[in-house]
Amino acid sequence: MTHPSDDPAQATSTPLPNPVVRGRSENYERAWSPEAVHVLAKPTGAICNLACSYCFFLDKEELYEGDRFRMSDDLAETYIRSLIEAHRTPQVTVAWQGGEPTLMGLDFYRRVIDLENRYARPGMTFLNTLQTNGTLLTDEWCEFFAERDFLIGISIDGPREIHDAYRVNKRGEGTFDKVMRGLRLLQKHGVEYNVLTTVNRLNGDHPIEVYRFLRDEARTDWMQFIPVVERVDAQGNPADLRGNVASERSVGSEQFGRFLTAVFDEWVRHDVGDVFVQTIEAAARNWAGMGQSGMCVFNETCGSGLALEHNGDLYSCDHFVDPEFLVGNIAQTPLRDLVAGRQQHDFGRDKLTSLPRYCLDCDVRFACHGECPKNRFLTTPDGDPGLNYLCAGFKDFFHHIDRPMRIMIDLMRRGRPASDVMEILVAADRPFQSKLRAAGRNDACPCGSGLKMKRCHGAAPTPTPLPDQPGAPRPPVTERGRRAAEANAAMRQT
Repeated sequence: MTHPSDDPAQATSTPLPNPVVRGRSENYERAWSPEAVHVLAKPTGAICNLACSYCFFLDKEELYEGDRFRMSDDLAETYIRSLIEAHRTPQVTVAWQGGEPTLMGLDFYRRVIDLENRYARPGMTFLNTLQTNGTLLTDEWCEFFAERDFLIGISIDGPREIHDAYRVNKRGEGTFDKVMRGLRLLQKHGVEYNVLTTVNRLNGDHPIEVYRFLRDEARTDWMQFIPVVERVDAQGNPADLRGNVASERSVGSEQFGRFLTAVFDEWVRHDVGDVFVQTIEAAARNWAGMGQSGMCVFNETCGSGLALEHNGDLYSCDHFVDPEFLVGNIAQTPLRDLVAGRQQHDFGRDKLTSLPRYCLDCDVRFACHGECPKNRFLTTPDGDPGLNYLCAGFKDFFHHIDRPMRIMIDLMRRGRPASDVMEILVAADRPFQSKLRAAGRNDACPCGSGLKMKRCHGAAPTPTPLPDQPGAPRPPVTERGRRAAEANAAMRQT
């Protein structure tokens, strides 16, 4: 059965109102004063050369229908200058995302480096980062990244069949080969990089295959796993923040918990100290009581990570590029004033103050803090709104990792490397593994679940079958996009 949003003839989306800053004076009344701010700048807005099926951000083109979607040189200068002014720290992170930011061309980023040098205060350094789908990378791009010490994030969802299931171009062609070519160029030129993997309904059933591919084939030692939670309306049409149902492409909550658990079990027995998984690193910081996890979704409050559109519009967060959360425009109001204003302060505090009682009383709240507010569209067992869609999966995952996390934290506090946990767990596993090998299919499972072996640890997994063809591109939401899609379809037919 075709999902409604997969059929261009049927596809619609929940209409977005025009972006308008709420005109209250208290919006710009100073309410807090963060030392640093992290901004994801989108110099091409939502424009991308790909059309990944699950990418809700492509729909943001609707906010600026008819726009050129290119950050001007004047606005880039305003941005770099105001970003520096908003920092009281010696290092400034300059982060570029999209859409696809390489569509701006290399000269744009050369000018950005010149602007950093022009406006930098004495002793100030910059961490330049760029998130890309990797398909447009060349030797010239990678030479520049290496020379200027860029940190590059490249998006890969797993081996070819898994990656191409959703990550396709506008003609519906798989992108795996081009992405891997881009990755090899980064490696060839010694560019620092990490891999971002979105976990969806398909690859969510293949955690070990995905993890080992990233470790052994992509040869990365830093992984980010981002859950796809694509919100739709009751008819299955894209609705983003106004949707209260997850699409068929979205990872299931318990499925995501199983994915993270399987990755953790592989990592904690083989790769501690050699491979770094962002979710695990963040959990370790929370288990150690460090205050900040390094991931905004697992912090108690948020608000210091904003999103900048190509025209200077500043939004409260990359996941809240929505008229309701437009903070202002940096061409009209200094970035530091927008960040320090009441509106942004209240947005960040709301992550904590809006938690339902069910979350406040949760035994793993210290590790989760309700995760990202964009995913809080379910109701609790008590009927209160604000339960995170991923709650069940995260709760299973955090309970599962509790003992090994405590072992690693104890090791480090005693001056021993966390990697010693691998030997401890392998030794502890031996008796149980012996019992598993000795148990018959109809015997009680040694884990104590009460189930027969064949229905518990001896059960064969039944993952979601992978498609043998690339998936359908995401249908466009604007007239311009629909005309382009029709032209692509005509080209395929010829």
